[in-house]
Order: sequence, then structure tokens, then C-alpha cells
Amino acid sequence: MPTPPLADVPSPEVIEIERALTRATQLIGRARLHERLMAPTGLPLDRAAVTVLRQIADSEPLRPGELADRLAVEASHVTRQVQQLQKSGYVIRVPDRDDRRAQRVELTPKGRRAVDRVQEARCRGMATAMAGWSHGELQNFAALVHRLADDFVTRGEAGEGEARARAVPSA
Repeated sequence: MPTPPLADVPSPEVIEIERALTRATQLIGRARLHERLMAPTGLPLDRAAVTVLRQIADSEPLRPGELADRLAVEASHVTRQVQQLQKSGYVIRVPDRDDRRAQRVELTPKGRRAVDRVQEARCRGMATAMAGWSHGELQNFAALVHRLADDFVTRGEAGEGEARARAVPSA
């Protein structure tokens, strides 16, 4: 089934915001930046491991499938990461209280300390990058980024429902 056309042409401002966010995301996601930010922590964690640990920290404990859904990756990727993190002592598997056959993944104290150190290093990196920004600019930017994220969640969920409705043939 062909993708329906977009209803409106985005404004030049929206186009510029998308370009800026794409550029910022690419810069933040660079392996060299990750390595530079991680060096002072002394933690041997790659970007994928950090992403998994931070997601667990923000919403633990999670089933591996839930974790994969939240990260929008294949379950097998999460399974491998969780196994590595478990071997290294950053996470443990615990029985699911609602379904004893299932397991959830949660941080160990070592995992919590690692997440805290990573967040501290990343915040230092951001503070360095935005050293010339005023207090007001930082507050406004934080508020706008939170608003954008909230709107993506709110409108994204509504958009998913609309897309599903369009995909279902009418009787």
C-alpha cells in the first residue's frame, strides 16, 4: 500500500529545526565523542551498553522484550547486551512479580554507579559545549526540548493509531 502524502508542507523553520536536530544527534552519537566522554569514567562500556543501562535506570526493572521495544531494536541485540552487562556485574535478572516464568532486568549497585558516572561525564561534556550560553538560554532550551519530546510522544502515538486505521481496509 503506498504511503499517503503529507498533508502540509513543513515551514522553513521546521525544516531548519529538523536539520539542526539531525546534525546534533549525529555529533552526539559519534564514537569518538563517546570514547572521549567515557575516558574519565574508567568504564569499559560501548555506546550500546550505555544506552541499555540508561534505559533500565530510567524505568527499571524491565523484561528484555520491553527494553527492546523502548530502544526500537531487535530483541536479540538487547539479549546480547544484557548478557554482557550481567557477566560484568552491571545488571541482574530477577523474577517478574506478575509472571514467575518471565524475568526482568535491573541494575546492580555497580550498574547504578556506572549510570551515575556516565551521566555526570555527559553533563560535563554538554556544559562545556554550552559554556557560552546564559542561564535563561539554558532554561528555555531545556523547556523546549522537553516540550518537543512530549509532543513527539503525544502526537506520535496519535499518528500511529491513524496510520494503523489507514492500513486496515474498510468493510
